[in-house]
Amino acid sequence: MRQPAHGGNLAWAAALAGCSPDAILDFSASISPLGPPNSAIAAIKSQLGNLKHYPDPNYSELRLALSHFHQLPPEWILPGNGSAELLTLIGKELAQLAATILITPAFGDYYRTLVAYKAKVLECPLSLVTGHWSFAKDKGLLLNNPHNPTGKLFSRESILPYLEQFALVVVDEAFMDFVPPNEEQSLIPVVQEYPNLVVLRSLTKFYSLPGLRLGYAIAHPDCLAKWQLWRDPWPVNTLAAAAAIAALQDTEFQQQTWAWLPPARNQLFQGLVKIPGLQPQASAANFLLVESQESTSQLQQQLLKHHQILIRDCLSFKELGDRFFRVAVRGESDNQRLLTALSGE
Repeated sequence: MRQPAHGGNLAWAAALAGCSPDAILDFSASISPLGPPNSAIAAIKSQLGNLKHYPDPNYSELRLALSHFHQLPPEWILPGNGSAELLTLIGKELAQLAATILITPAFGDYYRTLVAYKAKVLECPLSLVTGHWSFAKDKGLLLNNPHNPTGKLFSRESILPYLEQFALVVVDEAFMDFVPPNEEQSLIPVVQEYPNLVVLRSLTKFYSLPGLRLGYAIAHPDCLAKWQLWRDPWPVNTLAAAAAIAALQDTEFQQQTWAWLPPARNQLFQGLVKIPGLQPQASAANFLLVESQESTSQLQQQLLKHHQILIRDCLSFKELGDRFFRVAVRGESDNQRLLTALSGE
């Protein structure tokens, strides 16, 4: 079976480990271990009788829930079949520009969508990012915040200058939900001021709903109306829409997640620091990037075969290669199980 480019491929991991997928402890996909919320599960059950009907093609209730959540008019929001579907639409938009600048290392799906539409890609290492790109009026910028795979959080003020310098700025905020409200740096509050700004959000990671495939784009209504014409009808299914509406209103689950993450992340970080040959990087998200003195693809296979633990290698990030791996933050006992396995105890 082919080596996966994404995390969370339990079928591949189970085949290598010689066990069932359910037996794999998955640190490769950066999904919260706290969910899905009970409210989302209840909402899904309540909609089973409506599977005989098509979804509302305008997703009026879902867009209204999102508009209340972000204090924006509904026409500024476009739900999608995961942020990946919306990223594909954005790739078509970016391909119409002279070039697109990627902050590297970059999420592999960015390359997928840009290559699919034959867009010209210019790479800029994260270490060289500045606030001044005066040559970029005919170019696009695609970055994520917090950055994947490093977990670095860009300040809102550091990104704002780009909106004056680029023809189109796409900020993928798939992990921004994990940053507490008093620390988050989302550009959603300024989206109505910049017609060249697109913000992508995901509901799958924070609410543990990757199997439902649900994300949304926030951008100028004219842009969203154009994208609507480019895609298939009914991209979001009835159950996903219901789960999203319930999850957005679940303030208790949100507070629980913000309380859980910092100590759990610190436990994992401090444990990794103590293991010789490993150097974790500080992160604002629910994952840690770790530099290793040994081959991480070999380490990945050893952890699978001997401990049934899956970590995310970074081979798909060409700047990182075989000396880095990424791990999601999980619960205390799971984190300790990983640390014990890495320590060779």
